[in-house]
Amino acid sequence: MNKKEIQKSRMWKYFVEATADIIREEGLEKVTIRKVADRAGYNSATLYNYFNDLSHLKFFASMTLLKEYTDEVVVYMSRSDKPLEKYLLAWECFCIYSFRYPKLFDAVFIKDLGDSPENMLERYYEKFPKDLIDIPKELQPTLLERNMSDRGRSALDIALEAGEVSEKNVDAINELTILIWQGMFNNVLNHRRSYDPERAMQKTMQYITEIVRNEALFDFSDNKYAP
Repeated sequence: MNKKEIQKSRMWKYFVEATADIIREEGLEKVTIRKVADRAGYNSATLYNYFNDLSHLKFFASMTLLKEYTDEVVVYMSRSDKPLEKYLLAWECFCIYSFRYPKLFDAVFIKDLGDSPENMLERYYEKFPKDLIDIPKELQPTLLERNMSDRGRSALDIALEAGEVSEKNVDAINELTILIWQGMFNNVLNHRRSYDPERAMQKTMQYITEIVRNEALFDFSDNKYAP
């Protein structure tokens, strides 16, 4: 990396860290381009040389604040050697943290990030490679995937190879578990339900676990509503 690239990377981090500081002190909704630029010691025009949109800044800053989650999910999944059990443990950890920090997870996994959201996580870990050091290589592809469907499917594919889930149901299980989480998450994020984070996690995991553990009772291969 030459001097110009080093300087550019350093500036990029200044803005992300300034955004993270504002989130910690005032909340995600209080982040503005002007505030971030002022906190970093530069003007707004300079900031736009590094970021196309405010949502990108919020995404990268939220990722720095979710380091606790990415560390903990590795611990959770290490509790079992069985792929399907690992899948459920990953969901449990995801639910715990997403309901505890809904605005951060909304910024990372839900918000529209523009034309290339699939590159955002990869770009983050390029700038903060130390965040990947303690993550096993087999888990890195999953954590580098922002798309919820692709994240879930990559984990289920391992269970499929192990014969723990049937091929005819794997796509439906992936979609159903995501829809269950999304429904509860939207209720929590938008204050549609008065569940505290623990209760929201318990109810979501109850439904997800029921579907996963009893998938043999279902047959989604012949859907009469399919086009």
